[in-house]
Amino acid sequence: MEAPSTSSSAEPADQQGVRSVQRALGILGLLTDDRPIVSVREIVEATGLAKTTVLRLVSTLEHNGLLWATGNGYMAGPGLWRWAHLARQSWELPAETRRGMQELAARRRETVNLYVTRDIYRVCVAQQESPQPLRHVVRVGDELPMWAGASSKVLLRDANPGMLERIAEKSPHGREHAAVLRDWIDQAARQGYGESHGEREAGISAVAAPVLGRSGGVVAALALSGPSIRFTPDRVAEFADDLKQMAQQMSERGFDRPFGHGG
Repeated sequence: MEAPSTSSSAEPADQQGVRSVQRALGILGLLTDDRPIVSVREIVEATGLAKTTVLRLVSTLEHNGLLWATGNGYMAGPGLWRWAHLARQSWELPAETRRGMQELAARRRETVNLYVTRDIYRVCVAQQESPQPLRHVVRVGDELPMWAGASSKVLLRDANPGMLERIAEKSPHGREHAAVLRDWIDQAARQGYGESHGEREAGISAVAAPVLGRSGGVVAALALSGPSIRFTPDRVAEFADDLKQMAQQMSERGFDRPFGHGG
């Protein structure tokens, strides 16, 4: 339920503005591949906002082209194309790197992902799916926790203790998990790659290698992931060799964010 209007009116204007933006983004976030159209009723049920508030926000989003009214509800509006174009220009990988990911997925027959860090999460910014029917797929744009996973062990190489504690607090294991994270990260740094087996999702394994920026820091993690049954020790070693070679090539070409300007 919404807070009473008296409480809302007493709230500083800047806080009210931030809250309105968060609510509007929350509405846009309800749109997915599986649900490309959302009704006012569904928005009310999902957000817990009053219908009058939802109608006001939806009207504003529609007026700015971010939503488009249909007979069944609201879909993504044409105004999002401009932002999508800007995002693609900034984040799309160089053609050579995309070809490399395609070749790697075809050769190793597992899904190839590229992750970057966003605060205490890792974000998938590129992917090439495995050609096999049984495969592991993360959608581009998905945010995943950093308390486990091969890519996290690579991305967190230079993380400070405070960062690891914040990540650990979000894990099922609590703050004590920070020490475990540090051990995992140090091991990955020593061997030049990270690996995980069922740490976050049962039956899923991954191997990841670091992509370095011009300053030498880790800017991305290049990973192969799939069913654990296919990630035997011999295969993991082969995957690691391929990933390290490709990640080194990406680093040598000058791979910094935004990717569209990194070569």
